[in-house]
Amino acid sequence: MHQTDLLNADEALKENEEVAVLTSGISMEPMLRQHRDIVIIKRVNGRLKKNDVPLYRRAGCDRFVLHRILKVTSDGYVIRGDNLYTKEYDVKDGDIIGVLKAFYRDGKYYDCEKSRKYKTYVFFMRVSYPLRYIWKFKLRPFLGKVKRFILRQKSGKT
Repeated sequence: MHQTDLLNADEALKENEEVAVLTSGISMEPMLRQHRDIVIIKRVNGRLKKNDVPLYRRAGCDRFVLHRILKVTSDGYVIRGDNLYTKEYDVKDGDIIGVLKAFYRDGKYYDCEKSRKYKTYVFFMRVSYPLRYIWKFKLRPFLGKVKRFILRQKSGKT
């Protein structure tokens, strides 16, 4: 297995069946932690499926991204990072250079096809998304406004 970084993963996968890459970015937290976890990316053979995590080149730039497939369409994929709230609709098969096979977290190996912990994590991330969205964009801002209102009322009375 070849160890590389995301910028060289494309070239490394042309010569190797799989590569090890140190993570960068926070879009896949809490599963993958920035500069702490190592992912194993393998070459893609055929179409990917829902919940796969492809490494792909973002359209219009040279950046590589590792996000989860939410939906497979006839001409591509709908993708989103576990720690993000916006979807990408324009990811095509030609943009994908590899797919997450496994990862190392605190020295422990997690196989994305066999690990029950990983599959449980994926399930809970998918079903908890509506609640996480409501918390981040509706409830938390509302509670912040209430708190600021109460603090203004207290400071105005004393």
